[in-house]
Amino acid sequence: MRASTRKAAIAVTAIAALAAAGCAESDRDDSGGSSTKDTLVFGVAGDPKVLDPSFASDGESLRVARQVFETLVRPEEGGTKPTPGLAESWQPDAAGTTWSFKLRTGVKFHDGTDFNAEAVCANFNRWFNSAGLMQSPDVTPYWQDVMGGFAKNEDPELPPSLFKSCTAKDPTTVDLAFTRVSSKIPSALMLPSFAIHSPQALQQYDASNVTGTADDIKYPAYAMQHPTGTGPFKFKSWDLANKSLTIERNEEYWGDKAKLKTIVFRTISDENARKQALRSGDIQGYDLVGPADVEPLKSEGFNMLTRPAFNVLYLAINQKGNPALAKLEVRQAIAHALNRQALVDSKLPPGAKVATQFMPDTVEGWNPQVKTYDYNVEEAKRLLAAAGASNLTLRFHYPTEVTRPYMPNPKDIFELLSNDLKAVGITVEGIPLKWSPDYLNATTSGSNHDLHLLGWTGDYGDAYNFIGTFFDRPKDEWGYTNKPLFDQFQDADTTADNAQRVEKYKALNAAVMEFLPGVPISHSPPAIVFGKDVTGVKPSPLTDERYSTAEFK
Repeated sequence: MRASTRKAAIAVTAIAALAAAGCAESDRDDSGGSSTKDTLVFGVAGDPKVLDPSFASDGESLRVARQVFETLVRPEEGGTKPTPGLAESWQPDAAGTTWSFKLRTGVKFHDGTDFNAEAVCANFNRWFNSAGLMQSPDVTPYWQDVMGGFAKNEDPELPPSLFKSCTAKDPTTVDLAFTRVSSKIPSALMLPSFAIHSPQALQQYDASNVTGTADDIKYPAYAMQHPTGTGPFKFKSWDLANKSLTIERNEEYWGDKAKLKTIVFRTISDENARKQALRSGDIQGYDLVGPADVEPLKSEGFNMLTRPAFNVLYLAINQKGNPALAKLEVRQAIAHALNRQALVDSKLPPGAKVATQFMPDTVEGWNPQVKTYDYNVEEAKRLLAAAGASNLTLRFHYPTEVTRPYMPNPKDIFELLSNDLKAVGITVEGIPLKWSPDYLNATTSGSNHDLHLLGWTGDYGDAYNFIGTFFDRPKDEWGYTNKPLFDQFQDADTTADNAQRVEKYKALNAAVMEFLPGVPISHSPPAIVFGKDVTGVKPSPLTDERYSTAEFK
């Protein structure tokens, strides 16, 4: 999961601030907790971009969506395996192309309407029949990552849709049909982008009426003010001016009720400011704790939770922007030039490790026998000379005003890696850009970038979600075409037998590291911290923390 690349300008009137947020501050004590025992104020690094998860891929939008919406299948708490969500069970047919889901009964949406099979089909048909700007990869990124195209593709470059149809067999049984076997199903249905919305609310607030242009996307009122799911919390307000979003307990929730009445997500972009707000009691938790702050805050008695490392930081190499980078020897030289162990030791939290491939070793398909590129200055110089690129100059983009789970301090990481490159004779032109939208637009579209830092936190425990997301088709981020590699991905994805598919993913990891489209840098266990008297939240490798179980001692 990484932030959306869309060039959206969100035009919406600011919503009035919720008084509860102010109460949480005024009632604070000096112990890092809050005497308002039914309200948790949580500090986040950035504003959500949109409240309809169909359009979201940034972490803060998805954090809110996971509390308000639910999916048919959800990750196990603290893990990555699919477990029952709005569906109690599921089963494929003999061909593996139609999956039947048995739905929970007695579930209602936040607007009081019933959840049933027809509601599920209304959602899938909405996504499948997207038209106009809804077919932009900046608007429906996850649908396109998982399903490919739509019922009627308006862009000839869009692939055929993996999704075929939805059939409500009875109120509690729904069949999802797909055009082929895919390793993505059912795991991908855990994504918040496939959360089930109230059909009545979708219609009432014209939820698919995305307007504007590709460079200036404007979302409908539903996506900004009226998200309506079945989750343990309901959306209450979003005060854009004061950077505060509030959700409240769903008293009619079908499962265990949330233990707290109110959760306030407050945007505090500066990492040190988040830390000081926790210490002063202005907030009772925050995410993306700086590596250097983990042990001090833990020793002060704060509740420090460390997520398992389920991500990858990488240096992307764009072969289209600079002809020299299309030479394998040059890409190999860059890989050998980087002292990744020194970076892990000095800039990442305890438990981080150097990556040998573009997915962590906790995912089936990780291959211990891929080609590796150890730190070797002389080998890097030799390879550059052999490629006729000893006087290479590269534009190295890095982001500002952001902290990511896999990249706690982008500028520090850039400086270390650029010094490594300079040490083998490469001239580096550093190009800092604001994370959203400037950096994301510059590095994932067009060709005016040579190197850049980016990463990924897995959405579910399947190899395709890592390496397939990056390398299964031509992408502007990498700037190359490799049909044999793309065909290899297609073959692996359509292999029904899991053991055979895992072996094919191992082969793909080996092929990717031979081709070397970029350099995997590290896997990092990001930390999330809560106040001294806040308990009940279990860290998730997917950042799927459940705030409904949070409580004050």
